[in-house]
Amino acid sequence: MSTTLTQRLRPEWIDYNGHLSEAYYVLVFGFATDALMDRVGLDAAYRDASGCSLYTVEAHVRYLNEVTADAEVEIRTRVVGPGPERPGAKKVRICHEMWVGDVLAATEELMALHVDQALGRTVPLPEGVAANLAALAEPAPDYAGRSVGP
Repeated sequence: MSTTLTQRLRPEWIDYNGHLSEAYYVLVFGFATDALMDRVGLDAAYRDASGCSLYTVEAHVRYLNEVTADAEVEIRTRVVGPGPERPGAKKVRICHEMWVGDVLAATEELMALHVDQALGRTVPLPEGVAANLAALAEPAPDYAGRSVGP
């Protein structure tokens, strides 16, 4: 697992209870997804040239500990395998962890699809991108694959 983003919280992200507002967890996790995309070759230049991008189609967020107004968060990201190493792969499974110091504050698991925006459908990841993602692939963490319980 690698750190893809360190982010100081902005005052406008803090709710009436003095904590990071629910929606901004997802915003920060989104920044980490963008950083991963840049790292593996799905950056702005790729998107402009190909017309393709990743679309998040499912996400599961767990809010585990409060994040206060003065926090700096570290997002640790893992590509969950198996997945993009298969020829013709079109999807990527990602797990993000939000840390404040040594405290795990939140997690997000998401499924993203590689979409050709002009065609409006999924297409295989380019071989180089798939290889970059495969090189980062790790086993799923214990919280991955869970659903909201009763």
